[in-house]
Amino acid sequence: MINASPTTGDSGLTKNRAKFLPEPRVGLAWNVFGNGKTAVTGSFGLHHSLLDNLDYRFDQAAPFNTTLSYSNVSVSSLSGAAAGLISPSNVQPDIATPTVLTWTLKVEQQIAPATSLTVGYVGSHGYHQILSEDENEPASVICSASTNCPAGVRNGTIYYPSTTKANPAVANTTSWVSQGYSSYNALEVDLRRSLANGLQLRANYTFAKNLDNGSAWNTSVSANTPAFVSYPANPSLDYGPAATDVRHIAAINATYDLPIGRNRLILSDANPILDRVVSGWTLASIANLQTGFPFSPQLGYNPTGSGDTRNPVRPDRNAGFNGAVYTSGGTARRVTQFFNPNAFTAPAYGTVGNLGRDSLRGPGYADWDLSLSKATQVSESVRLQLRAEFFNVLNHTNLQIPNEVVFSSGPTQGSAANQSAAAVQSPTAGVITSAATSRQIQLGLKILF
Repeated sequence: MINASPTTGDSGLTKNRAKFLPEPRVGLAWNVFGNGKTAVTGSFGLHHSLLDNLDYRFDQAAPFNTTLSYSNVSVSSLSGAAAGLISPSNVQPDIATPTVLTWTLKVEQQIAPATSLTVGYVGSHGYHQILSEDENEPASVICSASTNCPAGVRNGTIYYPSTTKANPAVANTTSWVSQGYSSYNALEVDLRRSLANGLQLRANYTFAKNLDNGSAWNTSVSANTPAFVSYPANPSLDYGPAATDVRHIAAINATYDLPIGRNRLILSDANPILDRVVSGWTLASIANLQTGFPFSPQLGYNPTGSGDTRNPVRPDRNAGFNGAVYTSGGTARRVTQFFNPNAFTAPAYGTVGNLGRDSLRGPGYADWDLSLSKATQVSESVRLQLRAEFFNVLNHTNLQIPNEVVFSSGPTQGSAANQSAAAVQSPTAGVITSAATSRQIQLGLKILF
């Protein structure tokens, strides 16, 4: 319960749970056959993230930087409006220290001179991680045969019978609690060729699954994922793909010293002056391919009537939808409507949609960068380096996350008119309005002395 008349003490915490934080770690390395060509490595460790930034949340609590919440008051009349309700910020009084357990197991094999292949597994489990939530929501129930929920609402649905907050004397809160947890598992394949005959090569691929029940602490850093827990009474309902859950990542990079100049394949008999002009060229390239980031379809209104607009409620799955959720075809078609909003329906008034958090995935990413550099030894202590760098050489269009709002308005808890309001599908649902950086060319000259 949020106290409308808070007390003043000498600490924001009632219990310090960071007095003893052991971090044991162990690693192993095994030269399997004793010839240095096959190696097995592994590790396990426990890590903590000290909450040195708690002052950020305490600083936004009254009487410091007090935030007021107004309802149905125009901006032009704020100066003369009655005092709004304080929107308090707070931290769980006995908040725990975020902890992560990590482990790895890798096998590396030399498959040719200067060339090795590594296959490994990387995993982690995090707990006591920080979640943001509104602790001043109206009371809620889980719909069943014994509860008075709207007609047609399935059993198990979360329902808010009224819009009265737990403490009507204050507005919505911004609260940090240590109820977050995460899981990461990945298969990694890494092919390396050390610099030999002027060529250095590395190619790696990662297949990963990153899950949690909250990836952001506030709305300013939650570009593709909700910032607040959707249902504070049970944060586990938000467990799903993390904001950084990229399932497939492949990267290839190479560096090649061009065989041009004295005692090399091309112009091997060049005189000293010509050699200084034509030698020292290096070509480097890196290509990245990855699947898209997850995101959550949302509503442009809050059907629960809780008064909190910071964390939009998710819609319901449309049980009668049988088509493709994602639009196929070229870029022009996908930017117009990346996903089909008909795959979702608006929840009944007072209820929370049954769509999972981060249930859709945004556009993938493909990029190829190239650079050409030349190093020239001007004197014994002075070296000149000329670089030409080309980013996104193919000028590939990498689309960003689409508009996530599926319904701009619909039935919400409150008056009879609010409850019977028709759902209005957003005309920009699934529309993509931005893309990553286009082709960029950069020239540079560096003098090293």
